[in-house]
Amino acid sequence: MEFKDYADRELLVLAVADRIASDLRQHLDHNERAAIALAGGTTPGPIFDDLCAVDLDWDRVNVMATDERWVPTDHDRSNAKLIRERLLVEMASKAKFEPFYRESLEPEAAAKAVSVVVDATCPLAVVLLGMGEDMHTASLFPGTDGLQDALSADAPALVVQRPQSQPEPRISLSAQLLNGAINKHLVIFGESKRIALERALGLSAAEAPIKAVLTEATVHWAP
Repeated sequence: MEFKDYADRELLVLAVADRIASDLRQHLDHNERAAIALAGGTTPGPIFDDLCAVDLDWDRVNVMATDERWVPTDHDRSNAKLIRERLLVEMASKAKFEPFYRESLEPEAAAKAVSVVVDATCPLAVVLLGMGEDMHTASLFPGTDGLQDALSADAPALVVQRPQSQPEPRISLSAQLLNGAINKHLVIFGESKRIALERALGLSAAEAPIKAVLTEATVHWAP
């Protein structure tokens, strides 16, 4: 794990957007297509705002979320909505996006169907992760039923989680798929999350799921 700290969040956003663009370009130099998985929530939005204007072969890029709340794609809590509105515009509008939510299916059936699509695009060239103060990442929350299966080396590409702390089911990329990304970036803000990350290093992945995806990751932190 490599730790990079920045004087402020604006500098971090610019640096991470530039790094992701560089990772994608490098991958596309040697491969026909590149796949990227992106965290939702409030943290990555400004990064998307910069990344969407980058000039690269977006028509050769497959975009997906790292995880999704089980809500329609036009819902305010949908990560798909965030990605569409703040990344898949300008230059990046040419990218191919794969939402996880399927209106006609239950989460388990959708996870099975979308796993086939995700497997066909992997390994991921880039993953952009976030982390909560409870040390969850994507929708891998500590203490959730089925977490051990989601952390397993033979887990499918997508898993369904039902964290008690959340109002709806979640569908998430599994730990093995996230950890297999060629380039992994974790973005965290604030002293409390820095402390949480330091604590996670001394815990098991079951206690701190973020630990399952830190191998060769770059952590980007700003106060």
